[in-house]
Amino acid sequence: MMPQSSFFVLAPIRSDREADLRRLLASMNDAPGRLKRDNGVIPFSAFDRLHYARLLVLDDKTVDDNQVYGLPRPTYPLYLGLLGDVDGDDDAFLRELAARAPAGLRALFSCCEGFAPESDLVSWMRAHAAPSSASYVNWRGRTVRRIREDAALHDAIEAHVQRHASELRPLPPTSVRARLKELIDRDVAAGTLTLSAEEPTPLGWRLRNLANLIGVPLVLLLLSPVLLVVAIVFAIRIRGLERTDPELCWRHDPALEAELAVIEDHDVTNQFSAMGSLKPGLVRLWTTRFVLLAIDYGARHVYTRGRLARVRTIHFARWVFIAGGRRVLFASNYDGSLESYMDDFINKVGFGLNVVFSNGIGYPRSRWLILGGSADERKFKEYLRRHQMPTEVWYRAYPGLTAADLERNLRIREGLESGAIGEREAREWVALL
Repeated sequence: MMPQSSFFVLAPIRSDREADLRRLLASMNDAPGRLKRDNGVIPFSAFDRLHYARLLVLDDKTVDDNQVYGLPRPTYPLYLGLLGDVDGDDDAFLRELAARAPAGLRALFSCCEGFAPESDLVSWMRAHAAPSSASYVNWRGRTVRRIREDAALHDAIEAHVQRHASELRPLPPTSVRARLKELIDRDVAAGTLTLSAEEPTPLGWRLRNLANLIGVPLVLLLLSPVLLVVAIVFAIRIRGLERTDPELCWRHDPALEAELAVIEDHDVTNQFSAMGSLKPGLVRLWTTRFVLLAIDYGARHVYTRGRLARVRTIHFARWVFIAGGRRVLFASNYDGSLESYMDDFINKVGFGLNVVFSNGIGYPRSRWLILGGSADERKFKEYLRRHQMPTEVWYRAYPGLTAADLERNLRIREGLESGAIGEREAREWVALL
């Protein structure tokens, strides 16, 4: 199994080069939300281990929200973000990226503070890396290569079913499967279809994953007497804060909504990028850190096969602390419209939304971290839209395929490559076609 990792290069933009950067980013698209494959800056499609990538200007329009707590308006620079999700090691991908797109990267980073013509690209990107505090992968170990092979297999089987419909129709499911397997084996032998073996799991990743699996609960167990007291104190304190936390959920700017709408729904999958400030105080900061630690642990060891709790539409997601923990970025790639995406979370894991996002300034008022909040659908959706940012450039390696499609294709391949199966299993396999 080849595990996935993520990268995020985050760099302040030079104020005198912002317009140049925005023009360069716009030149990478045929139209807003539509990446030009041969854009000449970064040939994303040339990287066969890259699932998703995006370039965006992190321009938080909600920094004034800090003033509702009597805090001065903070001054943050605009940032350029380059982030993505890859098979294997993220550092290896950055080295490949620097080797294959040096001119485009230099053009982009020349608009950022601290980048010089002689700067080493890999070292500079490493120095500006922003690690995720929590990340989610829909199906751990499912590579870009495997996804494309599975999709080609599905199409080949569908073509055989259509061509041999009269022959297959009277056969029982086990015989249908056997006949289709025979036809697919011929395709593989002829070289018209490729079904590669799984790549081995890197030993280093196995060891790190095992250390995390055992180490996190072990440390929590050892610290449990202290953590229990801290948790009680935090809960009481947070409940007191919740009673007076201001809500900032008025209708978002129609101009922003129009700008976001034009880059959405060009495919079955969409991107989402949002950023906001944490409520002041160590209680909120450390609560958020602990919650993200728990989410990351669950995503790494529990929710590894097609769903985050009961939500099945997310391909990749991450939470990143920015500005010394004062702000958090959330970025995801999901199926369907934004409206259906929000409804999915509200209806299935509303408590999960609350436990994370209720620590952000202006969130609909929650109770005991998990109650209230997103239960007020209108306020939650207004809050989320206010914090969303346009994604200037977005790449996806397998357009037209939802997470449900990827799982179906995987099941088809597993059923085809498995040994002898019974009538019930064969019937279920045929039903996938």
